[in-house]
Amino acid sequence: MRVVDKLPVQETPSPPGKVDQPELSLIIATYNEAENLPRLVERVHRALEGHAFELVVVDDDSPDGTAAVAEELSRDFPLKLVVRTGRRGLALAALAGFRRADSQVVGVMDADLQHPPEHLRPMLAAINRGFDLVVASRYSKGGADLGGAVRKNMSKAASLLTRAVVSPARKTPDPLSGFFLLRREVVDGVELKPVGYKLLLEVLVRGNARRITSLPYVFERRLAGNSKFNLSEQVRSLRHIMRLAFAEIRRADPFSRFRLLLADVTFAPLSQRPRPLAQNLISADTLL
Repeated sequence: MRVVDKLPVQETPSPPGKVDQPELSLIIATYNEAENLPRLVERVHRALEGHAFELVVVDDDSPDGTAAVAEELSRDFPLKLVVRTGRRGLALAALAGFRRADSQVVGVMDADLQHPPEHLRPMLAAINRGFDLVVASRYSKGGADLGGAVRKNMSKAASLLTRAVVSPARKTPDPLSGFFLLRREVVDGVELKPVGYKLLLEVLVRGNARRITSLPYVFERRLAGNSKFNLSEQVRSLRHIMRLAFAEIRRADPFSRFRLLLADVTFAPLSQRPRPLAQNLISADTLL
């Protein structure tokens, strides 16, 4: 189904036309990714051969013509295009994509090829084995981050901080990953309030995932275009993390509040390695 919508960010997309039920709806938020998008779509198509899927490209009105590239690709691939105008942001764009998705399984990944599309097949297989949320993790055994040294160290520090101060984030070694699949029921009826780029953290804190697993992957170097994760986004992400941490503490009773504060101080040394995959399956019943 080829759908092109140009909608202001304030509007909710109307229901799309009737399409065959896909096994996976993959949401790709874009801004100035005209060069990367064709290569990404080709690789996704090859990676998911034999599976019914749809791509939902949500473009923040890119000046480089990303939307025109996506519209052209929709002639040959199962791709829907939503063009947003107004306030930008990857997480909000992903939410707009959720409203357009037809599948009961929804995925989120970046358009810059740092998330390898070939990893989608084992992630979808994990969903089909009964998991509610599958996180592609840089920090599980066998994973790696090949990004620049400064960005890599900042991401690692942010993940450690998040797992230290937000207890639901401890369900995965990589709570700030931008690459994940989930069952739609995990977020049905849930009000998500993401800030900047970190949608997964909102899903972990507010969603209803009971069976969660993390699969290791290698975060690749960007081949074309420029990273959108600048200093202002880093500051917004830090504010988001602290907002969730303080909200958790405020909701707790006095004894649990003390326990949370103590856990935040003693949670884990920086040198602690991520646990093996089999130990990363944590029930949502642990959510305070």
